[in-house]
Amino acid sequence: MSATLLLTVALAVVIGISLGLLGGGGSILAVPLLVYVADLPAKEAIATSLLVVGATSAVGMLPHARAGRVRWRTGLIFGLAGMTGAYAGGRLAEFVPAGILLTGFAIMMLATAVAMIRGRRSAEGKPAPHELPVLRVILDGVVVGLVTGLVGAGGGFLVVPALALLGGLPMPVAVGTSLVVIAMKSFAGLAGYLSSVSINWGLAAAVTLAAILGSFAGARLAGKIPADVLRKAFGWFVVVMGVFVLAQQLPGDLRSNPLLWAGVGVAAAIAVALALGGRRRSGPREPIASVPAGSSSRR
Repeated sequence: MSATLLLTVALAVVIGISLGLLGGGGSILAVPLLVYVADLPAKEAIATSLLVVGATSAVGMLPHARAGRVRWRTGLIFGLAGMTGAYAGGRLAEFVPAGILLTGFAIMMLATAVAMIRGRRSAEGKPAPHELPVLRVILDGVVVGLVTGLVGAGGGFLVVPALALLGGLPMPVAVGTSLVVIAMKSFAGLAGYLSSVSINWGLAAAVTLAAILGSFAGARLAGKIPADVLRKAFGWFVVVMGVFVLAQQLPGDLRSNPLLWAGVGVAAAIAVALALGGRRRSGPREPIASVPAGSSSRR
């Protein structure tokens, strides 16, 4: 086994840990890992990431389902609508240049990072719906699925906000339900990609197995790390990854220009400061849901 493959498999564990702890983040890590460490072409990396994230989410959903944190009707309808959008996105990606896909992916990473650093408004005191309106679920599912299939990203960090912020589901339920949705539309997006892209099934299987093992570790760690600390740290990590992916799309002379990077650093600092300031004025934060410590210890 080569050093590159060992490093890829080892880092794939982090993908699973992210899904186990946060209910998302798998594709945000999987695509850069497969492109820049495993040295896969961009479209093959995106297709492989859909397999990895889909399988890991399907396994990670099981403890949430046992704990009653899955809204099955909402999840299945959202997932079916998302599968339609994801398949269309995967087919559309055939006609979009790889550089544009990766640039869009990086922009989504940065937007996700800001949302994580800011946190979410608390929904305390609001009645929690058992299931969401069907038409809203279908519309949200198609839009989120299209993005997922197109760039191989946006799983939990688009589905969870859609369910929690737009739908009003409690965060633990939104996280559990999102894993059902992510699994369904990730496999649909993969089907769309396989019509035009071939993947290395051996590498994909190794990365998927490592990510699944990581998801078990993430579930056991859940509740032991303060959610607010974990969320912000992961958000800053995603900022670094997003800037790195964007940098790879620049011409070589720009990548080596120190003035450009100084400007990027200042702009990022200002953007995050403004985001945090807006969050402080808007009210308290709701932590990312995690598996209760008691249930983790029983596994």
